[in-house]
Amino acid sequence: MMSRWRRRLIAGMLGLLVALLLSCHSEPIVNQTGDPGPAALRIYWNRGFYPEEDQALQQVIQDWEQQTGTRVELSLISSDDILNQTTIALENNAPPDIVFAHRADYTLQPRWALEGKLMDVSEVIEPVRDRYSPAALESAYLYDKTIQQRRYYGVPIELQTIHIHYWRDLLTQANLQETDIPNDWDGFWNIWKQGQKQLRQKGKEELYGLGLPLSTKASDTFFLFEQILEAYDIELLDAEGKLRLSDPAVRQGVIDSLTWLTQFYQTGYVPTSALNWVDSDNNVNFLNRVTLMTANPSLAIPASQRGDEAVYQEQIVTREFPLEPDGEPIRYLTSIKQALIFKNSPNPNAAKQFLAYLIQPDRLNQYIKGSLGRWFPVMPDLLKDAFWQDARDPHVSKAVQQLMQHPTRLFYHVLNPAYSQVQSENIWGQAIHRVIVEGQSPEMVVDEAIQHINRIAAEWER
Repeated sequence: MMSRWRRRLIAGMLGLLVALLLSCHSEPIVNQTGDPGPAALRIYWNRGFYPEEDQALQQVIQDWEQQTGTRVELSLISSDDILNQTTIALENNAPPDIVFAHRADYTLQPRWALEGKLMDVSEVIEPVRDRYSPAALESAYLYDKTIQQRRYYGVPIELQTIHIHYWRDLLTQANLQETDIPNDWDGFWNIWKQGQKQLRQKGKEELYGLGLPLSTKASDTFFLFEQILEAYDIELLDAEGKLRLSDPAVRQGVIDSLTWLTQFYQTGYVPTSALNWVDSDNNVNFLNRVTLMTANPSLAIPASQRGDEAVYQEQIVTREFPLEPDGEPIRYLTSIKQALIFKNSPNPNAAKQFLAYLIQPDRLNQYIKGSLGRWFPVMPDLLKDAFWQDARDPHVSKAVQQLMQHPTRLFYHVLNPAYSQVQSENIWGQAIHRVIVEGQSPEMVVDEAIQHINRIAAEWER
């Protein structure tokens, strides 16, 4: 007879599989019957992980269509495809009116702004400017070299940061209690190594203590590595956006951080497949109970298990990162997801009107809640809503506490748009790969990465 746990796992994985299969579909969803016509507002929008997220957007669109009489052609596109499709549309001089892509803010958006391809959306933001967090506004305030000025080139919609998840029941099986998890940096990471050893002694030979993304394919990889650099107080750029990689202390800090991370794989505490993971794979391996814990830049993992109350409430635990190596509370990296309008979009006025409608606080909050806690509001007052303050929710409430009680910072591309190419190329993922797969020394790999980053910066300054 199938065990209760196996039934729960299969149910959870089927839900995730359905979401992943849906994410591969990128055909337009036309909200009215027949040809949308030349006046239709064309929107490329990142498909959500859950039906509720897409349904929340579709409801906003339906209400706006009825209110304005403007038809909408909505294309829900997977995270892996949406930027490619947008780039092709731009090259063919046929861009959508609006694009919202989860990975745009730290990859292509800074370049599009720099090259003068994005429309200034200040008139959309100004009426609700005071509701946005300073970080949300800063993330959208980008430099356009064609006019040599900064403008708002994105409408902030939601944010993400990184979290720790672990299995409470597996920890118990390892003869460990939650109170045994240290909050100092080294002790925290070592407890999962101890858990792996003890679980393998009990026959769980395929279980790994640490589900850390280490591939060149996953944006989760550079999110994790730059969070580690942050923990070690390694600042790659100064407040003016200038690279600090020529500073010997910064170089050594990057080497030490790279050595620290890669040794977990080299000593057998991270799945061998982690070198090939895409962004969803640390989720899948954790939900398959291949890993005891994982670090993930959203609450996608627990959100996928909301249908199983025992798993959601009791078995999966969300917690903060430990204290930094120097004993100070950690500062969290955050990424602000933004909707963009291109200068050569066919219907710029309608695009602005729709985004102004979407970001009315109550309406925006309702949309974000459709992500089931995977994303968080960019307007701090929205966190007062009962959904975000529900102490009975062990994941959302913990993440809100994390956001409200800890300092945060944006990724470096906000200071210097050239750094978006570092992230787009996943240079730190490549460095990890070279150390682990090619057996190169961290010193050599870091020096080559620094040279590469310096070349990128020089090219962007031309």
